[in-house]
Amino acid sequence: MSGDEKGSVLQFATFQSSVDEGFWHGLCSLKLNKLKTDEAPISITGFYTPCSNPRVSSHLTLLSESLPTEPDDELPTSTRPGNRNKCSVPGTLYNTNTLEGYNTLDKRGLLNVEAKKIWEDIRSGKVEEDSSVLLRFLIISFADLKKFHFHYAIAFPALVLDPPVTLVDLKPASECFTLEEAESVSACCNEWRMSSLTADVPFFLVCISSNAHATIRSLKDFKTCQHENHKILFAFYDPYHGRNNPGWPLRNYLVFISARWNINKVQFLCYRENRGFADMSLSLVGEALIQPSQAWQDEEHVPKAIGWEFNSDKKVSRRIDLSTSMDPTRMAISAADLNLKLMRWRALPSLNLNMLSSTKCLLLGAGTLGCQVARMLMAWGVRTITLVDSGKVAMSNPLRQSLYTFSDSLEGGKKAVVAAKRLRDIFPAVEAEGIVMAIPMPGHPVPSKDEKDVLDDCKRLHDLIDSHDAVFLLTDTRESRWLPTLLCANANKLTITAALGFDSFLVMRHGSGPFIAANESKAKPVGSLSAGVEKLSLSQSVSKPRLGCYFCNDVVAPVDSTANRTLDQQCTVTRPGLAPIASALAVELFVGILHHPLGLSAEAEFGNSLDSGSSEQPLGILPHQIRGVLSQFSQMILVGHSSNSCTACCSTVVSEYRNRGLDFVLQAINHPTYLEDLTGLTELMKSANSFELDWDNDTDDDDDCVEI
Repeated sequence: MSGDEKGSVLQFATFQSSVDEGFWHGLCSLKLNKLKTDEAPISITGFYTPCSNPRVSSHLTLLSESLPTEPDDELPTSTRPGNRNKCSVPGTLYNTNTLEGYNTLDKRGLLNVEAKKIWEDIRSGKVEEDSSVLLRFLIISFADLKKFHFHYAIAFPALVLDPPVTLVDLKPASECFTLEEAESVSACCNEWRMSSLTADVPFFLVCISSNAHATIRSLKDFKTCQHENHKILFAFYDPYHGRNNPGWPLRNYLVFISARWNINKVQFLCYRENRGFADMSLSLVGEALIQPSQAWQDEEHVPKAIGWEFNSDKKVSRRIDLSTSMDPTRMAISAADLNLKLMRWRALPSLNLNMLSSTKCLLLGAGTLGCQVARMLMAWGVRTITLVDSGKVAMSNPLRQSLYTFSDSLEGGKKAVVAAKRLRDIFPAVEAEGIVMAIPMPGHPVPSKDEKDVLDDCKRLHDLIDSHDAVFLLTDTRESRWLPTLLCANANKLTITAALGFDSFLVMRHGSGPFIAANESKAKPVGSLSAGVEKLSLSQSVSKPRLGCYFCNDVVAPVDSTANRTLDQQCTVTRPGLAPIASALAVELFVGILHHPLGLSAEAEFGNSLDSGSSEQPLGILPHQIRGVLSQFSQMILVGHSSNSCTACCSTVVSEYRNRGLDFVLQAINHPTYLEDLTGLTELMKSANSFELDWDNDTDDDDDCVEI
């Protein structure tokens, strides 16, 4: 377009934005993990390039890398200078906590704040060092993290020139230059764009000498160019594709030229490309007249600003719904972690989600307790769960065991396998495995023909315990807990037991293993959870008594508890509400141990521990045993230290296992009194039976009586 002699008001093509889905995913993560309830503005980065298509304009693009890794970072760490395909532009993000807060933001005020920054950069000369600040942008948003809906608006603040700029002439650059000038300008522009030092510098000077030789200089070299008496074009990367108007970046550029150098007549170059190279037929050369505002002489004055981007309905605010486009598994992970990450905002800032997600849990028993514990572990963020059980789903199971259905009982599926599949159905991101295996038990003698299979099961159980970080003993007989308890004591594993009666339950954590000298502990990979737990045990438990295991209070070895029993005695007959209570407590105890600084070696705490100031754990106290009675709706917190005669965790038993291995296990299984003889319980019972009390019937003397 060519203006008449008087010229016309210069019109600018508006800047357009394009927000990638990755930006919103990144904002979700930043909001949940870093920002939380903080609504302070954060610095972000947008990207744009010169127009490279005669039919399509370039957009200011927001990507996942536009966001900082930390809220206080000035720019995203992934932003690097010199990328010709990503000219970096600084921006500011205001993200609100509520939709109401978003709707009531002072959009005019926020726009003026950013405009003032641009004006200050112009007056101070910062633009000459970093011209991208002329393109500052603003985005306000509200992220609905439950529905994956995002409300946002974007502004490109532009300082208003009053009176308006007059356009004298605007033509394709190929019509304004001689052939020699066009070739020289194209060559130096291509060189500018190819250099890693200047490729993403959006504003520059094109100087053309009298012999048609062109050079490109940075803005800070303007004074030098003036003295050389060369023709100067104020060039910029123009994102707009049309021939009738220059792009939006020229607005603030003209304000800068007039305010900084007091130039009234400006020749400018709207630089555009075709297939990555300068295109003089697509680029535009124009001439504009500027009348500086008298108000600029006032140091406190800031020009008015415009710049909110409108959508197709001529509205500022936009809304995007990503729930339909997101991968279902990815959505499930985000939704599952939402509650846990929200805990970190206020209630539990120290919650270590990485530790929870990386902890490998082994559940021995996939019945009433196993199903409930598995669900609770997933709710806490545990992502690796292995279930061990040898039983099949019976018709009596689905009502009490939450991972099974009626069809499972008809198909006769194995509990461990069905439970693992159901966990994956509930949450696809969980690594759940079901292993069909019977646990060898004392009091259940093994025929010689079955010894090899039983020993194989023992080896497999040993390997499973060794490869997991935490073990839950959830089987329904006492003797089935013996071998896992021994193996956990030997490997110094975090071990939780949950056991049910008809209307009572026991939930307890096992103490550390009996051998806590560094040279006797098994080597663990550096950095693993098990290594960390064991290290704590080694350093903290040397001078303190160990907490006991499930068998430490017994004076007899575990035997067959199902022989010669009626059906109601063979089955775990409990009140239906008991298992969920015990399972929840077992998992909460497990999470508490993980977050305690002493881990496995933490001392037993009672209800008054927090009141006395002896504990500062955000999850509360860390008891040893919790015994509950549902008929009285009561719970007791107890502590029991390890026994030197324990048939499962004392040093004598663990030493024997280490020395003899599976031969020891087989002897313990086949000979009911072996463990009692080994630990000294047999002698203890004999001594107790031979002990006689000599009662003093003289009640006249009260001198030795103490009132309690």
